[in-house]
Amino acid sequence: MKKLLLTVAMCICCAAVFAVSYTNNTYQKLAQEYTVKAEKALDAGEYDLAEEYAAKASENASLSEAYIKKMTAKADADKNIALATNRMNYVKSIRGDVTFPLAYKAAETLLDQANKAYEAENYEAASMMAKQLVETLAEVKEITPLPKYYIVRPWAESKDCFWNISGRAYVYNNPFLWENLYEANKNQLQDPKNPNLIQPGMKMEIPSISGEYRDGVYSPTKKYDPFQSTLSR
Repeated sequence: MKKLLLTVAMCICCAAVFAVSYTNNTYQKLAQEYTVKAEKALDAGEYDLAEEYAAKASENASLSEAYIKKMTAKADADKNIALATNRMNYVKSIRGDVTFPLAYKAAETLLDQANKAYEAENYEAASMMAKQLVETLAEVKEITPLPKYYIVRPWAESKDCFWNISGRAYVYNNPFLWENLYEANKNQLQDPKNPNLIQPGMKMEIPSISGEYRDGVYSPTKKYDPFQSTLSR
């Protein structure tokens, strides 16, 4: 009987160490009350009653530990979902939803899953998905969008042609992708069947070929990150 009471007391102490801020709960109070009653019954020689109180103390100590774990997991989920939401808001504020559309879309899905897990009180899963969201958006940064248009310059000054323009880092970073430019702009050519005849001053469209966001006209005064294609030659 004394061994049982000692075990109950240890359960109560472990719960207190686990998360101090949640120890003042109904289960913990009942466990302590039943422990006191069991000790008094034991001292009075009422062994059956002492055993009954000790069992109730042990049961409530276990319930208290489960409650503390649940509330700690909930607090972690609250913190991680708040961090994830803040990251989403920041990314949107720098237009990361349009410059990194695939990452942002994946993050939206993760946030929805995290909120659903939270509603179902699956707090550990909610935290995990919120953390994954932050990792998904970790590389998103504010960037100057790649240009959507390019104004053709004279050959003597720029060597502008579909091949050379396609090879520039802010276009496709690969001259072999020149046909994308040709197909998007051939109706502007004097001879649509001849891709070699492009005229200075033509406003050439640079179509998105890999889901990348493009906007505005190319400016030599702007710094563009190099285009990274998922397409092969």
